[in-house]
Amino acid sequence: MRFDPEAHPHRRHNPLTDAWALVSPHRNQRPWQGQREVTGGENHPSYDTHCYLCPTNTRANGESNPPYTGTFVFTNDYAALLSTSPGGESAEQGFLHAEPVQGECRVICFSPRHDLTLPEMEVEQLTKVVDVWAEQVRELGTQNRWVQVFENKGAVMGCSNPHPHGQAWASNFLPELPFREEECQRRYTEKRDSVLLCDYLIQERERQERIVEENAHWVMLVPYWAIWPFEYLLLPKRHVLRLPDLSSEERVSLAEILKRSLIRYDNLFETSFPYSMGWHGAPTDEGNYAHWQLHAHFYPPLLRSASVRKFMVGYEMLAESQRDLTPELAAKRLQEVSAVHYKAW
Repeated sequence: MRFDPEAHPHRRHNPLTDAWALVSPHRNQRPWQGQREVTGGENHPSYDTHCYLCPTNTRANGESNPPYTGTFVFTNDYAALLSTSPGGESAEQGFLHAEPVQGECRVICFSPRHDLTLPEMEVEQLTKVVDVWAEQVRELGTQNRWVQVFENKGAVMGCSNPHPHGQAWASNFLPELPFREEECQRRYTEKRDSVLLCDYLIQERERQERIVEENAHWVMLVPYWAIWPFEYLLLPKRHVLRLPDLSSEERVSLAEILKRSLIRYDNLFETSFPYSMGWHGAPTDEGNYAHWQLHAHFYPPLLRSASVRKFMVGYEMLAESQRDLTPELAAKRLQEVSAVHYKAW
């Protein structure tokens, strides 16, 4: 019998984090009698008087939002990081080791509309969101080593408010996952004198197996080492360190590929597709980070339908990540759905 990665179990290596994932394509047809997510509830009004994020409404801390008409950024009322936290030396007693940290957390409302998700926004509106992402990295990066821009979309991803929004968490330390990417990208450049993700993109564009969307400046693909069923990796075609480094033309192009790619998500199961996404650019301290390449990760949990999700439990929590649907089949399914939103059909 000859090994076939589309039919037989195998492991795939992620060079960006030096981690492995088990792929078990033969399990893709197993019956499902487990939990099913509650669907529906997507028909939100354009304005909700009870929403903490809608214009002019009062937030949970008693402050009122301004009558904003575009994107709106404010300091998170329940921030995980505080700029006022005391500093000091690390506390270490044998295995008990802690260190004080400082930072800042902000909320980014994409638009005043309570019902307008990123794939349903016009390219011009999306471009303004891109500009805000870049501005947050530039501003917060002057005082912090890392700025994590991200979005949790949908209740299944833990989003506590349906008003479309993202966040920016800035910290004076390099978090665990960016730290791994820093180490792997640096080692690769030291060994090969080139940039890991730039070289990876060359190979993906040559093979054309996992690319879902491509335009003049960007490529959206399902990475070879994907863990989540319909995971995306978004890459610029040129070497770019951080979001603020993007030209105005690249920002419009980014908005265009985001819209088309996220519409494909929604169209896959004809639902407002949940995900967690986030930008990884070079750290914002004074170090030399020429080995970095800007990129964004999209981690959606849905597996078979709008109500069946992938769980990371058992083997994934105790051994290593595992998936049934191959990245190639996931990319093919995303390629086959329309880039026109199903609500417009």
